[in-house]
Amino acid sequence: MLKRVPHCAIILLTAGGLAACGETASLQVADGSGPAPQLPAPNKTLLPTVNIAPAIGWPEGGKPVAAPGTQVAAFAEGLDHPRWLYVLPNGDVLVAESNTPAKENTGGVRDWIARKIMSRAGAGVPSANRITLLRDADRDGVAETRSVLLENLNSPFGMTLVGNTLYVADTDRLLGFPYESGQTRISRPPAVITDLPGGELNHHWTKNVIASLDGSKLYVTVGSNSNVGENGMDQEQGRAAIWEVDRASGQKRLFASGLRNPNGMDWEPVTGKLWTAVNERDEIGSDLVPDYVTSVQDGGFYGWPYSYYGQHVDERVQPQDPQKVASALVPDYAVGPHTASLGLVFADGKTLAAPFDQGMFIGQHGSWNRKPHSGYKVVFIPFKAGKPAGQPVDVLSGFLDKDEKALGRPVGVVNDQRGGLLVADDVGNRIWRVTSAR
Repeated sequence: MLKRVPHCAIILLTAGGLAACGETASLQVADGSGPAPQLPAPNKTLLPTVNIAPAIGWPEGGKPVAAPGTQVAAFAEGLDHPRWLYVLPNGDVLVAESNTPAKENTGGVRDWIARKIMSRAGAGVPSANRITLLRDADRDGVAETRSVLLENLNSPFGMTLVGNTLYVADTDRLLGFPYESGQTRISRPPAVITDLPGGELNHHWTKNVIASLDGSKLYVTVGSNSNVGENGMDQEQGRAAIWEVDRASGQKRLFASGLRNPNGMDWEPVTGKLWTAVNERDEIGSDLVPDYVTSVQDGGFYGWPYSYYGQHVDERVQPQDPQKVASALVPDYAVGPHTASLGLVFADGKTLAAPFDQGMFIGQHGSWNRKPHSGYKVVFIPFKAGKPAGQPVDVLSGFLDKDEKALGRPVGVVNDQRGGLLVADDVGNRIWRVTSAR
């Protein structure tokens, strides 16, 4: 049994609302980025750092700031908490309009505080539980039609098409729906491919899915049920992991573990390796621990909860497991502490011109527990010969205004096959499209 630790949602309340508390970063976000991030000593304070950027949405005509040589415009507006994106072979864009699963209100202080934090950060809305299809038939960069492809789901997130089956990762099951090209609504019931860890606690609820390059396997991300195992390791069975699912039989096995909260996944085009974006642990300071992107080794263990960034032991976790720590792999590339890096897609060589033609795009949802804020942008990591080769470069920024309020929060990112990068913004309720400037 692991020692219980203070919950990250403990906060101070003032007459004005939620007050920022905790400590302030001593390093820059860039110091915690790259292949060899700085990892200072843990800074555990009496109260965890809480620094929420209140969500206010975009003003009329507002939009993010695009990198030089690029431009951005709204592909679709008026969505309901759009989180994840998938582009079908015919160019139709699927959007998972989704949020935290509804659960029974226990009336406890932690539940109440968690709801307050979610509401202030823009995530306090009920889940729409649907997949919406957006179509840009005239190819002008704006979706002129939308339809509900699937509804009455359970906090859907990841999507992938293999043959005539559209796979959707609900929060507790992997589903397979029959699909025909051009279809705008699916009414036939799904096949349940496999159950996924869910339940009443279900701390990290998002589940992503990607198909192997030959389509025979499906890979599914499952986040942890806690920060560092404080709810007991019996609540972590099958979690903090990526599962490999045999598409034909539905049988699954652990592909990689020790990944606190993996989300985005994609195949690196040179080496063919699977990469994922992982959100690391909290409550040991604004500078720890950097989120990261990494190639994923079959059978690899990445440290959680016993250690971070390889074999840096987290002393809060008791009892420790020295054997597990000794086997912990060092991630390939840090993307800054508490940036909440979720979306991940490799450039396809056709979407944006150099310097954004070889590398990885990352959607950084943004921190709620770092002073000053980190994330709230889309960044690009250049690659060479299948490996990261440089510091992150901003692609979209300006999601925070001058008063540090959140105009938007980027999540999923995907190439649209027509020269654009699509970005889901779950506070702005829009899909942004980034293209090379003309």
